Amino acid sequence: MTAPPTQAVRRRVTVRGTVQGVGFRPYVHRLATDLALAGFVSNTASGVLIEVEGPPDGVARFCDRLCTEPPPLAAVTGVGVEDLPATGADDAFQIRSTEPSAGRTLLPPDTATCADCLRELTDPADRRHRHPFVTCTHCGPRFTIATGMPYDRAVTTMTGFPLCPACAREYGDVGDRRFHAQPVACPDCGPRLYLVPVPGSGIRPARGTDALAAARALLAAGRIVAVKGLGGYHLACDATDASAVDTLRTRKARGGKPFAVMCADLDAVRRIATLSAAEQATLTSPRRPIVLLRRRAQQEVLAPGVCPGSPHLGVMLPYAPVHTLLFGLPGDPPGPRVLVMTSGNRSGEPIVTDDDEALTRLSGLADSWLAHDRAIASPCDDSLLRVRRDGTEQVLRRSRGYVPRPLRLPVTVRPTVAVGGDLKNALCIGENDQAWFGPHIGDMGDLTTLEAARRAESHIRRLTGVSPELVAADRHPGYHSVQWARRRAAHLPRRTPVFVQHHHAHIASAMAEHGLDGTTPVIGVAFDGTGYGDDGTVWGGEILLADYAGYRRFAHLTSAPLPGGDAGVANPCRLALARLWAAGVRWDTDLPCVAACTRDELAVLERQLTRSVACVATSSMGRLFDAVSSLVGLCHRAGYEAQAALELEAAATSAWDADTSAYAFGIAAGGFDPAPVLTALIADLRRGTPVPVLAARFHRGVARAVAELCRRARQATGLTTVALSGGVFANALLEEECTALLADKGFAVLRHGEVPPNDGGLALGQLVVAAHERQEE
Repeated sequence: MTAPPTQAVRRRVTVRGTVQGVGFRPYVHRLATDLALAGFVSNTASGVLIEVEGPPDGVARFCDRLCTEPPPLAAVTGVGVEDLPATGADDAFQIRSTEPSAGRTLLPPDTATCADCLRELTDPADRRHRHPFVTCTHCGPRFTIATGMPYDRAVTTMTGFPLCPACAREYGDVGDRRFHAQPVACPDCGPRLYLVPVPGSGIRPARGTDALAAARALLAAGRIVAVKGLGGYHLACDATDASAVDTLRTRKARGGKPFAVMCADLDAVRRIATLSAAEQATLTSPRRPIVLLRRRAQQEVLAPGVCPGSPHLGVMLPYAPVHTLLFGLPGDPPGPRVLVMTSGNRSGEPIVTDDDEALTRLSGLADSWLAHDRAIASPCDDSLLRVRRDGTEQVLRRSRGYVPRPLRLPVTVRPTVAVGGDLKNALCIGENDQAWFGPHIGDMGDLTTLEAARRAESHIRRLTGVSPELVAADRHPGYHSVQWARRRAAHLPRRTPVFVQHHHAHIASAMAEHGLDGTTPVIGVAFDGTGYGDDGTVWGGEILLADYAGYRRFAHLTSAPLPGGDAGVANPCRLALARLWAAGVRWDTDLPCVAACTRDELAVLERQLTRSVACVATSSMGRLFDAVSSLVGLCHRAGYEAQAALELEAAATSAWDADTSAYAFGIAAGGFDPAPVLTALIADLRRGTPVPVLAARFHRGVARAVAELCRRARQATGLTTVALSGGVFANALLEEECTALLADKGFAVLRHGEVPPNDGGLALGQLVVAAHERQEE
């Protein structure tokens, strides 16, 4: 007896998230076709709409695989399924044109060249052989070329490049991986590379493959080339050429700050750094960030000037076709396998993206410019992160590869733009339960940086469709970002910004990243270099009891004078002397920080401290790290931000397993005093204890003080969750030691992952606090 035919079913499936510009519709078409299902798929303003009809088991398998096997760049945030009456349709599954509807779709970040495109790039028989802009739906630029939404070629910087017949066929073929790939192009119709030399240099202009060959030759000859990539220009030179590296450092006024390097491949990485499996996975991921790796001991590959005084290297792999071609393909003349790749800008300025601007702003820095005629819609610097020993990631700069990927908020926020702080600035826009960070902007002390912030906010608004009703900002009255926030708020329904205390924002940022709704406070450990305190002093060594609606200062590092205010930060020796003065310790000439100062400098500083002239009190843990770095003789004058603290961490790392003792802070109600630490450290110094051991004991002492203060906070409040935030927790030793000690005491520990612990994550905290604070309109 023949079984009766199976009754067909029909379902409507709505998919939300990053599902446009990633090949989602052709993926759905192939999936439905494989399962012999009828129906259609269409883009909408809120995502992707699917109606699918066929046997119940086939429709069920379709819905299951839709979520478990998405395209590489897709990020599904929600799926809705609704049963519909079957129509009896048995025609082929269709891809329909975009349907109008309310809602919001999401744009994927820029991603590294995929394996398929790399094969075409290196295949002499392929029509995209050596094409510097090869891309498909699985890779390439998105955020940096989009000028609006919904994402379509007409609202990208590719709009000026009409498709040739061959590319148009690929673009319209549902079976091709370039179906509706908006950046698609080839040598016949795509953007063009060109080389611009410094006038009078004797270098000849070039175009296309000749431009690349000329750039490779220049790098091999020790020249500096400004290279236009996805999100802006880099300044590149041979990382093994000491003269080239030193020249770049001098021209850029880089001081001693380490350069990031780009390696041709993993073999080149292994020659200069150690590489764990987790670090390799991050390094080769489609995000292609800069990863902080442990420098290989006794390697002779890199020039000394690449990363002086640092045990770590910032390393990345090629992520755009032009980078792969810069290192050369088989048959090309041999060239450098490791390049310095530092942001194309002068110190304190944002990364350069405009070609004409590059010729002026990078004049005197570069010997030539390797540019192209595809415009960059939004600057996007390289992201930076480290991989912890447990394999988890800690992002230190969230930009290319991450932006504009949204973060799901644990609370509902009204349309808000949070402007962050003045250092490591990155703004954040939020609405309802989603937030979007803008790209890394930098330090807000320059007119060009302020203009970059304005453009970044405008770009994120266009891509997300959020129209802010209010602005959130730091409470520091002198911040440039605060002045910008006031001007921005004047044009919004709420004309006054919501001002959020700096360290409250840090803790709220960690809470929001971990999905806490804020109904229960946490013990917040906020350690950084500077933040405007409620009492008008500089905070930065804070133990807070905080939720989104408010906070209470439970304890803090004992304050000391900060001579010269922020200007004094460049002189760790003065910070050390101020700490000794506050602790009642004499300035004996055998102390390195005393010996580092001239007699006149000591006299002026003593008068400042005695008379409290040009001094502000600070409880900053970051400044204590700077002071200890000078006290042990490591860094007396800082050439870049956090140099003293980084050198102290590097020293402690080398002795971490050799010595497990710790200096003890004086802990009392409301505070913890470093005076006993300084006294013990000086005694060890005079006994000839090695500096790395001193540094390790200091780090462990800070971690033990944190654990004890949190224990006392739990005893007083019953709270059992600790959030670690602030730039000091970019210190791997301190963060991991604090986490281990707190976990041993039974605390749940929140530490940052995708959101930076430094001021680059500040705006997220401002966003969620602004949703809870009640201020006068």
